[in-house]
Amino acid sequence: MKLGVNVDHVATLRQARMTIEPDPVWAAVEAELAGADGITIHLREDRRHIQERDLKILREVVKTKLNLEMAPTTEMVKIACSIMPDTVTLVPERREEITTEGGLNIAGMLNKIRKTTDNLRSGKIKVGAFIDPDIRQIEACKKINFDHIEINTGKYSETKNSITAEKELIAIRNSVVDALDNDIKVNAGHGLNYKNVADIVKIDGIEELNIGHSIIARSVFVGIRKAVEEMILTIDKASEKKKN
Repeated sequence: MKLGVNVDHVATLRQARMTIEPDPVWAAVEAELAGADGITIHLREDRRHIQERDLKILREVVKTKLNLEMAPTTEMVKIACSIMPDTVTLVPERREEITTEGGLNIAGMLNKIRKTTDNLRSGKIKVGAFIDPDIRQIEACKKINFDHIEINTGKYSETKNSITAEKELIAIRNSVVDALDNDIKVNAGHGLNYKNVADIVKIDGIEELNIGHSIIARSVFVGIRKAVEEMILTIDKASEKKKN
């Protein structure tokens, strides 16, 4: 299973002092050197962490895959088409939220999402969406014909109740199966860490995990490269157990 590393929160630390360090570009380099399969960043409308400068330089520096998370707005489409990331993942965005609170409601804004996706594809960019594990959303994604979806693992990651966690895992598994039946590539992420990632790894059909906060938090103590290596090892061990 592939690992995409989100380096947003390196930029969060930098922006806390409005200075030049730590640099998310260097964090991305370290993550790739550690074996990451891709780099993910979220350019928010309020520019609370990643800046356009970061996006421009990362496009030149990243050697694996650059995945840009963005809201489906005219401004962001224009930026994406000028920078040309390898993939775009459309996400919901609310200025008051601390972090992304849920998946994008594709079913409720089908025409807007279709227009956004068409505009991005005119720039030869592969497009996906971050959605909740909801069959209704999978059906809507089929109508858009996304290149990929990323299933929101936030509710699973945040719960402290084992029964609720199992319920969320079932919903994720069902969504993966339904997406694959519709020939949609499946990624997953949000809130995953070194302890809870194993159960997600065991789900057949997920190609890539996007993980950020827990890796960056760990890197404060061991460094980016070591933190990424540890996450890759955790994923690999869970994959081996699944095979056995």
